[in-house]
Amino acid sequence: MDIQRTLLIGAIALLSFMLLSEWVAFRDAREADAAPATQRLTAGSVPASAQVPAASGDTDAAGEPATGELPADLPPPPDDTPETAAAEAGDARIVQVFTDTLELAIDLNGGDIVEVALPKYLAELDGDDPYVLLERNSRRTYVAQSGLVGPDGIDAPRRARYDAAQTRYELAPGQDTLTIDLAWTGNNGLKITKRFTLRRGEYVLDVTYLVENNTEARWQANLFGQIKRDSSPDPSADAGLGLQPFLGAATTQPDDRFTKFDFKDMREDPFKRQLEGSWMAMVQHYFLSAWIPNPQQTHTYSTRVTSAGFNIAGFTSPALVVDPGERGSSTARFYAGPKDQYRLEEISPFLELSVDYGWLWWIAQPLFWLLNKIHALVGNWGVAIIALTVLIKAAFYKLSATSYRSMANMRRITPKVQDIREQYADDKQKQSQAMMDLYRKEKINPLGGCLPILVQMPVFIALYWVLMESVELRHAPFMLWIDDLSVMDPYFVLPVLMGASMFFMQKLNPPPPDPMQAKIMQWLPVVFTFFFLWFPAGLVLYWLVNNLLSMGQQFIITRQIENAGKA
Repeated sequence: MDIQRTLLIGAIALLSFMLLSEWVAFRDAREADAAPATQRLTAGSVPASAQVPAASGDTDAAGEPATGELPADLPPPPDDTPETAAAEAGDARIVQVFTDTLELAIDLNGGDIVEVALPKYLAELDGDDPYVLLERNSRRTYVAQSGLVGPDGIDAPRRARYDAAQTRYELAPGQDTLTIDLAWTGNNGLKITKRFTLRRGEYVLDVTYLVENNTEARWQANLFGQIKRDSSPDPSADAGLGLQPFLGAATTQPDDRFTKFDFKDMREDPFKRQLEGSWMAMVQHYFLSAWIPNPQQTHTYSTRVTSAGFNIAGFTSPALVVDPGERGSSTARFYAGPKDQYRLEEISPFLELSVDYGWLWWIAQPLFWLLNKIHALVGNWGVAIIALTVLIKAAFYKLSATSYRSMANMRRITPKVQDIREQYADDKQKQSQAMMDLYRKEKINPLGGCLPILVQMPVFIALYWVLMESVELRHAPFMLWIDDLSVMDPYFVLPVLMGASMFFMQKLNPPPPDPMQAKIMQWLPVVFTFFFLWFPAGLVLYWLVNNLLSMGQQFIITRQIENAGKA
């Protein structure tokens, strides 16, 4: 009978595994089929009508960006923007820019960055296409806009139309800096150059407006920079059924070093505040984009949602004033790339907090530093995770030993506890008194097994977030079939092993006194295994190693106490 039951359970487990594998394959194939085929803007210039989603609703009849998309707290400039032949033809020309770290598409209508691809980060592990962070197509609208608004600004009511010397720029071998100049000339002789400066190995670029005032009047305008994004899901977030990374805007304030605004916050409670320095970012899992204006000036930072449903987060700088016959300039930096906290810390204060560890950041930061150092020695992030888990267990060895010793003692006196419950089944007061006498006689603290574990929990939760937020683990291989620690185990081996380790750990613990609680505890390994099926492999590896170390330590301590009791 036992053999038949074992075979039946094994057959059910095998069938469940096969069905789950087929479901995952079906889901991936369905998502691939459902994803719209879009042409990369860097592949060539296409008409504006093909680049902008038909449902955007944020353009007027002529295809111009709606005025409500621009900063609304400044008076509009006079309408003296020259019309170019390209504008009349309705052609949104694209300038392509290639460096070793960035691939950009710049729209000459406004000089906006309408696509950013990261060639050092692939979209798919087995693919050749770079990861696309910013894009403007039928799938997603996520662009970086900048311009000049105010009394003499050139970007309202319609966006400025620029000219470029060429449509493709590429950082040549041996060249460290690449400069792209977009030219605009007004009817009255005003000349403005919008200059993009990119550097080798960098994800941050400079956007500079050079103003040459050849008119007879003083010229004045305000530089603005903003990130425009729809509410589509984060394409790089694949945390399964675990905690989901933050998606939304963020800034820093004197009284709050990292202020977050999800899209609901931006819609219901728009933010607006004047801050010295600071920055405004759009944050997602692993990557972010951010405007960093002049840190020596006070800028107006704001978030809002347009009537078309686009989420806008950006800044407006103080007025740039240029007298007749004079020249002036205004610069802001733009970052688009991975959430590399050490590089972000160098770019602007507290920008590294976009690697969001939550309220346990003060524990998570040292853990990541240690994990990074271990990886520098071993060269494998999976091995680094194992080594870090071992070090943490070693640091808490005495606390864990106290906890396991208490559990082992509770397990040892379980028969006596059961006798007391049966003897005083109808008198709860006498039962409690007898239990306390037993604990006092055996010198056991019934809470001794819980408190040491509670002390360690913040560390383990912080490490969970370190592994969840670290872009370094994206597409990082471990060994054998685990070729990407940031996605789920394709064969579910690690989650099953983790669940098995939980089951055997329960066998080392004293059973709960309440029968219903005991049954619930028996199902916990199954429930956790189910949840961990979709967790990133790096997280499951951490939990599995932690369970194995805990189980080994608990087994040794339990056997020592049981043998001492027999002696």
